[in-house]
Amino acid sequence: MSVLVFVDSSSGKIIKGGFEAINYAKKIADAQSTTVTALVAGSCANISELGEYGANKVLHTANINIADSQVLAKLVVKAAEQENASVIVFSHDLVGRAVAPRVAARLEAGYVAGASSIPDTSFVIRRAVFSGKAFADVEIKTEKKVLSLYPNTFQVEKIGGSADIVPFTPEVGTSRVIVKEQKRKEGEISLPEAEIVVSAGRGMKGPEHWGPIEELAKELGAATACSRPVADIGWRPHHEHVGQTGIAVAPNLYIAVGISGAIQHLAGVNRSKVIVVINKDPEAPFFKAADYGIVGDAFEVLPKLIDAVKKFKASAN
Repeated sequence: MSVLVFVDSSSGKIIKGGFEAINYAKKIADAQSTTVTALVAGSCANISELGEYGANKVLHTANINIADSQVLAKLVVKAAEQENASVIVFSHDLVGRAVAPRVAARLEAGYVAGASSIPDTSFVIRRAVFSGKAFADVEIKTEKKVLSLYPNTFQVEKIGGSADIVPFTPEVGTSRVIVKEQKRKEGEISLPEAEIVVSAGRGMKGPEHWGPIEELAKELGAATACSRPVADIGWRPHHEHVGQTGIAVAPNLYIAVGISGAIQHLAGVNRSKVIVVINKDPEAPFFKAADYGIVGDAFEVLPKLIDAVKKFKASAN
């Protein structure tokens, strides 16, 4: 028996969420006195690092269409059968949300999506429900267990060690998905991976006023985001839209500028550890969810905040 982790490498390398899933699987494996096997599909520049985060063995399938979730599901099932895996772990990201349910169905396994705790001895796992307003403790009773880990739930840490990398080339059939073109933005911090997010809404009055948002994000080493109306009217790209209908984020710090705080937006950001709201309307709903709030005009507050961050960084050096 072992714990199998599917590690996404769609960006050509393993990112924070993958290492977090390995750390998480290691805790489960230690409790069950077993080992961790990582499964990596596609080309991966830093595959050798997995051993440092808890993997004992790495199965690598280099030549496979990673855009086809059905093919990936078959691959994971083959790996689970070969390794006699009792627990299969995914990151709760775009790939994990597409592949994990298919794997659970094929293995007739219980499935918990968006886990936020280590399973106890009865394999009870906590997850957020009702758009993060409550938590549910779910017990998986099936022999095979599939779960996906919500991003930024646990601190990623190197624990030392190394893993054997083994080629894995099972028969998974022919892919029916054809990728004609891929475009990736380089140099940006991924929103799901970001530990700090600076987000803004219609209170910025137009795309031409986004300079202070980008400058603050740069000074903090943060990702930039926006509310849905801002993306819908074309002020910012849709890949920056956070909320219930966009990307759900759980950073250590979420700064919301000029966003009223509609329930759909809150549902996608309420797992943030600290929320700071800047809004000139003291009755803005977002203040009720904020840990810290500044009532004031964003165009007056932001320059002072940027200056304060710069002074703090200068004094720390």
